[in-house]
This record gives sequence, C-alpha cells and structure tokens, in this order.
Amino acid sequence: MDDRRKNKLFVTRNSEYFTHDGVCLRVRDRRRDEWLERHEAIGHRLTGALHAPRSPGESPVHTVPEPGDTLVFEAGPHKVLTSALERVSRPPRDVVARAS
Repeated sequence: MDDRRKNKLFVTRNSEYFTHDGVCLRVRDRRRDEWLERHEAIGHRLTGALHAPRSPGESPVHTVPEPGDTLVFEAGPHKVLTSALERVSRPPRDVVARAS
C-alpha cells in the first residue's frame, strides 16, 4: 500500500493534527500558525470521534471521523478531545518530511 495514504491531516477550528497510521506526530496551532513542540495528542493514537446523534439510538461514536466530530486521542490513562473537526486532508510534503 502507498505509504502516503497512511498520512492524514485533521483540521479543527484551533489546530491541525498530523497523523501517520493513526498516531499523532505533530500539532499546529492555527491561530499562531506554528507547530507545537509539546501537545498532549503527540505520540498518541486517534481512536475515534464523538458527535451529537441525529436520531434516537444512534451511537455518538464514529470510528472514522467526519466533519463536526470531536477527535479522541488515547493518551495513557486519559483521553485528549479536540474542537470540532472541519476537514480531513493529506498533509503537505514538507510536513511529512519533517516528521520522518
């Protein structure tokens, strides 16, 4: 499989989360337009997403995040939750190169 397909950029209102094979490698603060050295999500796996159910009985958990969802990263004994997901895209090549 093409290794690039394992790279995703999850864009929320506040941040961008660069993941490789489901693990967060980098986080960018969108307001300051800078990559953060430290963030609770870095090094942790994206395990799902939460959303407001649209109908009774619908699960509030997605395994594949969709716009409007809150991302959930497992961070040891606790979870890191994000602001609402705006979009999912491929990260720019320079971001991938710096994370390698």
